[in-house]
Amino acid sequence: MGAPRRPGRVAKSAQPLQECCLPPQALHSATHPESRATMFTGIVQATAGIAAIHDRAGLRSFTLDFPEGFCQDLAIGASVSTDGVCLTVTEILSPTQAAFDVMLQSLNITTLGSYRQGDRVNVERAAKDGAEIGGHPLSGHVDFTGQLIERRAFDNNLVWRVAVPEAFRRYVFAKGYIAIHGASLTVAEVNRAEGWFEVWLIPETRRATVFEDKKVGDALNIEIERSTQVVVDTVREAVQESLGRLQPVLEALLKEKGLSLEDFVQPQVLPR
Repeated sequence: MGAPRRPGRVAKSAQPLQECCLPPQALHSATHPESRATMFTGIVQATAGIAAIHDRAGLRSFTLDFPEGFCQDLAIGASVSTDGVCLTVTEILSPTQAAFDVMLQSLNITTLGSYRQGDRVNVERAAKDGAEIGGHPLSGHVDFTGQLIERRAFDNNLVWRVAVPEAFRRYVFAKGYIAIHGASLTVAEVNRAEGWFEVWLIPETRRATVFEDKKVGDALNIEIERSTQVVVDTVREAVQESLGRLQPVLEALLKEKGLSLEDFVQPQVLPR
């Protein structure tokens, strides 16, 4: 089995202002309204090293050390996806270093709270108008952290199995899209009953991201595809309105056959 489409293809080459990593219902801060338009492509552009970490009351500041050229035209207020979390530049320290402030809630709901000086992260600059979407549109709003529960390497491919919290399993479909640490990937297989999905990582993805060093048990930042969430939630609401009191009966009948309503609301996955 080969990697479906171009999983996690990588380009060769974030807040008190950081609420943009929160779920959609709590996305934006009045102090940073421009974050509403921030979008990423899911094509990781580089990896950056954590040069320094400073804790303050309710905040943690990260200094990231970027490759030469990554910071060209980077300005205070710009957005950078950092392991899939939208962070905002708070200070330009050098041609290759910038600082980012992350608030406590964001540290708690993403993997950023566990990072140490010297760790490396996937990074991507915010997409510009007219940019090619080589992966799929991402907001940098992490929905949950999943745990890497299995890692299999063979035939130049790396297969990851990732555990999904029950509340988000309905949004993950085989051949659909998902973002892990900011990289757009294609879901290869899903088992909702057991609560996991699998992705295949091609050699280029392994070379150009932080994924090669991830181990079983590690937590991963996950962003579900927003259009899939909208379709699933809309269909579920329509079903609930239509079935009314019959819904529990139908769900019980389907469960006897090893099925669920989610099996019948899978959104169409368009070819890329």
